[in-house]
Amino acid sequence: MKKNKIISFVCLLFAIAFVFSIFASGLQAFFSVKSCVFAESATSAKSMCVMETSSKRVLESKNENLHLPMASTTKIMTAITAIENCKDLDKTFEISPKSVGISGTSIYLRKEEVMSTRDLLYGLMLVSGNDASVALAEHVGGSTKTFVALMNSLASKIGAYDTHFDNTHGLDSQTHYTTAKDLALITSYALENDTFREIVSTSNIKITNSDGKVRYLKNKNKLLSSLEGCCGVKTGFTNDAGRCLVSACERDGMRVVAVVLNCGPMFEESKILLEKAFEDYKLYNLINNLNIPQTIQVDEGRQDKVRIKLNGEFSYPLTEKEFDGVKYQINLQKSITAPVDKGTEVGEVKIFINNDLHFCEKIYTIENVRRNSIWQKIKDFVNRW
Repeated sequence: MKKNKIISFVCLLFAIAFVFSIFASGLQAFFSVKSCVFAESATSAKSMCVMETSSKRVLESKNENLHLPMASTTKIMTAITAIENCKDLDKTFEISPKSVGISGTSIYLRKEEVMSTRDLLYGLMLVSGNDASVALAEHVGGSTKTFVALMNSLASKIGAYDTHFDNTHGLDSQTHYTTAKDLALITSYALENDTFREIVSTSNIKITNSDGKVRYLKNKNKLLSSLEGCCGVKTGFTNDAGRCLVSACERDGMRVVAVVLNCGPMFEESKILLEKAFEDYKLYNLINNLNIPQTIQVDEGRQDKVRIKLNGEFSYPLTEKEFDGVKYQINLQKSITAPVDKGTEVGEVKIFINNDLHFCEKIYTIENVRRNSIWQKIKDFVNRW
């Protein structure tokens, strides 16, 4: 009887272990599927792209190359085009009558009103003034048509080849479109500009025209006050485009842009996307991991060594697993024969990520070394003797 009880108890333990193993496998599968679901459809947006701004690496995406209307996120390009083509942002001018009474969101510009380009940029980016966009275009470009041509030219320069602008404000037009990836590229470019970053990260500001009329502006981007490290950038809405948001966040030296087009809960889902990016990725300075000698041997020179240097820096956003798999290849001459000129190539460095070449740069000498003359050799021999 006692033996039967022991056998029954052992069988029960095996049964419990078996059930637990099935449960654990199911749990693992659940989280695997959940992760897969996040990767494929992390947002209800029609199109989405999350990008690290220095490398332009896409960290997360959904229909990122789909042509879509972009509403007032257009004004990111309007702002950076105006900034780059205006010599003095603080110089005041009389706004064009063509900017008065523009439909949609407005800062309610008045006829013969005099303002500065900088104040109009705040009105453009904080409260999405359509009239401010036209006033900027007329002043900076001479005409809206010329200014829009500048916008399209800059888009091509940036590499946003699937984007076309018809206007400065983003009101619906069949040939006014972008992609989530292009908009991330445009925003990454714009955020390199100090003035642009300062404007889009401003929560509240007071602007005043030449007559003393004051406007109090409050940024429509809710993430500025609810997301750690948020630094802008622009909201948008039209009937065709739906709710659109381009947001940016910076932590520990890594800046990430999230673009959602036609997304109902745009603030909530953008926050989730950005938090996930910082959870999964870190910006690594991969040059710091290289063990490159500071000098190499010089034969027949007046000095026996020459200083060398790798030109260029390389930082890249990686998961921890990707970082552990990074491969480095250093090809360096053991010595060089004098005379040596500054800037002489003596080697190269290659960095591979997921077996793909991502960085290749030459190593150069950073000083001159003269050849030892026969008289110097005699002198050295005498000194040694």
